[in-house]
Amino acid sequence: MTQATALRVQAFTTGDVAAQCSATPGWVQQYQQMSPGHFAGRIRYLDLQGVEVYEESMNTRVEQHFKAPTGALAFCFDGSDNALYVLNGESRNTWITPENYREVAVVFGPHFVQRHGLDMARLEGLFMAPLTCQQNALFSRWLSGTLTRVSTVSDPVSLTQQLLDDCLFILDNACACLDRSSLQKRSEERRLMARVGEWSADAPDETVNLLELAQIAGVPLRQLQQGFKTYTGMSPAQWLRLRRLNGARRELLNSPGTTVAEVAMNWSFWHLGRFSNSYRALFKELPSETLKHSL
Repeated sequence: MTQATALRVQAFTTGDVAAQCSATPGWVQQYQQMSPGHFAGRIRYLDLQGVEVYEESMNTRVEQHFKAPTGALAFCFDGSDNALYVLNGESRNTWITPENYREVAVVFGPHFVQRHGLDMARLEGLFMAPLTCQQNALFSRWLSGTLTRVSTVSDPVSLTQQLLDDCLFILDNACACLDRSSLQKRSEERRLMARVGEWSADAPDETVNLLELAQIAGVPLRQLQQGFKTYTGMSPAQWLRLRRLNGARRELLNSPGTTVAEVAMNWSFWHLGRFSNSYRALFKELPSETLKHSL
């Protein structure tokens, strides 16, 4: 039997979205800050040899483009709406978190999924859909508590089996309460945002206008605006502007030989004073201060 002392929770605190998204092993993801403030994030992570439990918190809104580890099955419990989101390792996802976001997740690795014969086909249509049931919040708190009380865990194998049984039980209860019409509407919005998210992740340094973004999404401009408002709580124009500010920040951090004016113009900010004001409003520091920290 594995001794309790073999289990150790790793904890990370971060001050930038780039550091936050690299702190979760095995995930392919990109983060962008989407609301004002000095970013503060935290991740607690436990590896149970094929099954991982982690808790993530962030103080600002963050746009996430992400894909779970290949072959994995993830159960993510969102603290903002107490919904369960199921993810697989084959789909790329786009999500904008609210401020003061907290998520607790269980990730069953590919070997664990194969060994237990988990049927991914029966989950088709449920990935990234908000699944709710009364057990979600209780289980989320129990997971968070488990990370705190990990020293009391004497049998990791029994814990992984309990995690699997509990996640499947909660999934079955959530599916029984599922509103199919709402799921269909949410799926359409998700597909729209997925197309935008894939383009954004593949072309992080490219700038476009609203009509070009609608073409990328494959929908009329009005549908793009409605989908964005429902899915992200912001307009596509606001999203494009925040994306450009995040791109400018990445360039400032990684281009020590450049100037603030050059970076501003590279990201279509033609009025340097307005750029500096917008940048400071979002990141709580001037672009010149960011440039001093460049690699």
